[in-house]
Amino acid sequence: MTATITSLTGLRFGKGHGTGNDFVLVADPGGERELVPEQVARLCDRRRGLGADGLIRAVRSENIPEGTALLEENPGAEWFMDYYNGDGSISEMCGNGVRVFVHFLVTQGLVELGAGEELVIGTRAGVKVVARTADGYRADMGPWGFIHPEQALSGSDSLVETAGLAVARPALSVTMGNPHTVVALADLSEMAAANLTVAPAVTPEPPHGTNVEFAVPAEPLVTDDVGRISMRVHERGVGETLSCGTGACAAAAATRFWAGDQAPDNWAVAVPGGIVGVRFFPGPDGREHVELSGPAVIVAEGVFADGLSA
Repeated sequence: MTATITSLTGLRFGKGHGTGNDFVLVADPGGERELVPEQVARLCDRRRGLGADGLIRAVRSENIPEGTALLEENPGAEWFMDYYNGDGSISEMCGNGVRVFVHFLVTQGLVELGAGEELVIGTRAGVKVVARTADGYRADMGPWGFIHPEQALSGSDSLVETAGLAVARPALSVTMGNPHTVVALADLSEMAAANLTVAPAVTPEPPHGTNVEFAVPAEPLVTDDVGRISMRVHERGVGETLSCGTGACAAAAATRFWAGDQAPDNWAVAVPGGIVGVRFFPGPDGREHVELSGPAVIVAEGVFADGLSA
């Protein structure tokens, strides 16, 4: 049975990015414009649509079932980030996307947020707290963890086969509310050789697929108490993107684990679209949390015409 496609004609939208990870954003406070995968994929198409790595619908939490459930534990989560990958599949969370989402709410006049102030956001990966900074936003991404805790103790829990790289590489599986598989490479030339137009094959693969990050440590790894790595990523349902916020957090977490007990808590992750900051800190729930910081830019705003409504 084919889902009904709701017309988007007249609906306001924005186009934004965080370090090159780009999104179409739509304001639907009342939750009246339910989207279907075919529609999302068309909007994200870079030739026939607006073009984006993903689509984010801004809906009040009370008007979407996942948001209603979150309000019971955190009544302050007024807005829900309804996030879709570029192929139309639903995703739990996007670290770059949550910064751009909050900036979209601000530029649309849906919320007021001054420098240093915080906003609670609902997502399918739980509640996230986002603060405005002088040059962007920082978000408490919540706790991180290993997908296979026992196997991770050996330093790897899976193998990744990648086009362009001669042999399968050991990897570490990290959850940031969504799944990641992190591969450490020896140098930037090896990272450049990886052909990410083809999805890497991960064994064993997490039940709902995984994002795959390729990380290269800087030499030296730590400068001025900040760990530094470079990263490329293949996102499930999208392909290679210029940046992935949760992926940067996962890559920093894996590299920090591999580096040992003396590794720092602050990291700078260089992605093709820029640099994001990652910080590990004790969370209010007693678990270690990860904070992601970086820019958020809205490059265009408009109203949907008939050509993108079906």
